[in-house]
Amino acid sequence: MTDDEKPRQYAGGNVDEGRTDEMSSDAAQDGRTGGTAGGGRAGGGQAGDGPARTVRVVLVDDHRMFRTGVQAEIGRTDETGVEVVGEAADVDQAVTVITATRPEVVLLDVHLPGGGGVEVLRRSASLMADPERPVRFLALSVSDAAEDVIGVIRGGARGYVTKTITGTDLVDAIFRVSEGDAVFSPRLAGFVLDAFASTDAPPVDEDLDRLTQREREVLRLIARGYAYKEIAKQLFISVKTVESHVSAVLRKLQLSNRHELTRWATARRLV
Repeated sequence: MTDDEKPRQYAGGNVDEGRTDEMSSDAAQDGRTGGTAGGGRAGGGQAGDGPARTVRVVLVDDHRMFRTGVQAEIGRTDETGVEVVGEAADVDQAVTVITATRPEVVLLDVHLPGGGGVEVLRRSASLMADPERPVRFLALSVSDAAEDVIGVIRGGARGYVTKTITGTDLVDAIFRVSEGDAVFSPRLAGFVLDAFASTDAPPVDEDLDRLTQREREVLRLIARGYAYKEIAKQLFISVKTVESHVSAVLRKLQLSNRHELTRWATARRLV
């Protein structure tokens, strides 16, 4: 494991490095938190005033450059009131750092090596349930698939925003989640409302249920056009293992090739 892949804990969160293109300062309204973007917040820093309080945050994302960009954008504690106390790139690292630092909010990517964001939530259930110092999760992902949104909300996350969100709105969302509010990008709120509008269980996709969590991860990456070598690097597995997973997915779904697989995944909004 290289130094870049190791989980990190910080005494403070002030890192002034260049941000990445994955979080745009001119983000479209799709990335704004529902009904509250740009509004006042308890910890907000008005011009000339420091933040009223500080929220401790852990970043969980498997792209180091994105973590660096987010930290540069929101981690100026004196201005934003957000203190980044750690970061992680996969499920095991995330659980280790979250347990050690006990942040108020975790910014959690949905697709992570080792089981995804849902697995982090499952293994952090006792921390979320702590009545004295609950750890709250805000999903921050490029995916806007209904399955991903509903999955992490059912797992216990307090909100879900996409990576098109602005830095200012992300800080606002962090403070709101730390206070127990639910925060969603507007387009995504509908998925949650639809899923929880009825007491009836949502329809089960029997085909999808045949796949393991790792097979679903490989399926999504294949459908997004990743080559086997790229998938292996992304999931920290060998190319041979990727090939085995693809063969298993094709067999279980009774598909012939990756083109059919891509169409199948796209029809179910898994891409």
